[in-house]
Amino acid sequence: MDPRVREHAETILDHSTEVESGDDVVVSAPSAAEDLTIALCEAAGERGASPFHVSFRKDATRAAFLAATDPEDLETPGHELALAEAADVWIHVKAHDNVADMSAVPSETMAAFNRAHESVREEILDTTWVLTQYPAPANAQNAEMSTEAYEEFVWSAVGKDWAAQKDHQQRMVDILDAGEEVHIVSGDTTDLRLSIAGMSTINDHAKNNLPGGEVFTAPVADSVEGEVLFDKPVVHDGRVIEDAFLRFEGGEVVEHAASKNESVLADILDTDEGARRLGELGIGMNRDIDRFTYNMLFDEKMGDTVHLAVGRAYDACLPEGEEGNHSAVHVDMIVDMADDSFIEVDGEVVQRNGTFRFEDGFEE
Repeated sequence: MDPRVREHAETILDHSTEVESGDDVVVSAPSAAEDLTIALCEAAGERGASPFHVSFRKDATRAAFLAATDPEDLETPGHELALAEAADVWIHVKAHDNVADMSAVPSETMAAFNRAHESVREEILDTTWVLTQYPAPANAQNAEMSTEAYEEFVWSAVGKDWAAQKDHQQRMVDILDAGEEVHIVSGDTTDLRLSIAGMSTINDHAKNNLPGGEVFTAPVADSVEGEVLFDKPVVHDGRVIEDAFLRFEGGEVVEHAASKNESVLADILDTDEGARRLGELGIGMNRDIDRFTYNMLFDEKMGDTVHLAVGRAYDACLPEGEEGNHSAVHVDMIVDMADDSFIEVDGEVVQRNGTFRFEDGFEE
């Protein structure tokens, strides 16, 4: 086994989830990630934890099930819910034999599946959880990289000095936590304003996502005004949406378009009422992720990018006792901020052309 796989497993258990003796640990991983699954179970045992491996989340298996079922019959699966309720730690590993396995599943079926599993996801989010990536060959191919190059890319992004990264990102957290209005401009295609008043900003230093490398918060639901063109592709359930465009009024999407798979974008927005509102504003700050790989776990962390998610807002961003935007979906979409772009917080430019105010090279 590649020693970097074992290092990856130990980072997951020691840094991201802090697994302890007696913890019930669910490892949700497909067969393409077998080496990492073995390493995780071995390392969990060494720590006195009890690992349980499930692989139903493999896309081919789920696609076969969804092709055979009536979407109207989909209900919350009690056994999955019970597993999530019983778990102390949930480790979800992404890896693919074929990144397009889900592409034949109708969007309306996928929406019904997401609605039926909403309570399961909520229970998983109440555990100590992490989402990570194993560098499977199909993911390397999707990123247009050799398997060897992709392995190096993944493990370099995962194996950072997360304490130093946390300190770097905290400067942006402090700016957002003290701010009320964010203004995002990119070229002549994106001009968006939103309020973050009262919201908390999360410093993602590889606790719930491995790799980490972003800061994110939740917009005030009805505050979003303007339009945005997502100039990086959106990958959703095996389908690629290109040039997704959204226009907001009173916080709600009132117009949308895309140059490819516009119907998929429409189905996302029609999932439920909350899917037409923003649940997240995120800013990528991981400079080791320097290329687009058609994998949102990495792509949303890229330096020089902003991402916005339609759908569910994360509770950690919300004032205590307050409910944010609620939805069965949370779909991230990316804007490239490297050129002819800026981010303002309360009228002050805090990033221009991808460079933050606190970094060398920032231009007033």
